[in-house]
Amino acid sequence: MFKKLKPLAGSDSMERFETLIGPGTTVQGSLQLIDSVRIDGKVIGNVQTSQGNRATVAIGPTGEVVGHISAFRVIVAGKVEGNITALERVELSHDCLVQGDISYGSINVQHGARLQGLVIQKLSEAAPVGEADQASLAIRKARETAR
Repeated sequence: MFKKLKPLAGSDSMERFETLIGPGTTVQGSLQLIDSVRIDGKVIGNVQTSQGNRATVAIGPTGEVVGHISAFRVIVAGKVEGNITALERVELSHDCLVQGDISYGSINVQHGARLQGLVIQKLSEAAPVGEADQASLAIRKARETAR
């Protein structure tokens, strides 16, 4: 009935996931998280951790999120259609696809990861995770400069 989860490829995280969205599950609506979550199914809606929370959002190889993700740490081995804001770290696995902008404290991108969007390092860790205003402003400035 329960099978052991494989660690996400290339992730050095030894995270314990209190919540699992399995491969056969689709969730429609936003998720407000207290604990770390692993998504192997599909989430249509935003995923975010509560302010000051050190939880991780991990998208497994079969996982997909259509919406924005805001968390302390984000690990992607599947697909994300939306912006990612990670206060501490973003890890992109070799087979992942991210269609959206990424704002991060630190980042690990494996060879073969696909990204269609901007990548912007956060200048200040003092900004709360739920507030993407700093990242949005930086992204807007970068786009205007590119024109």
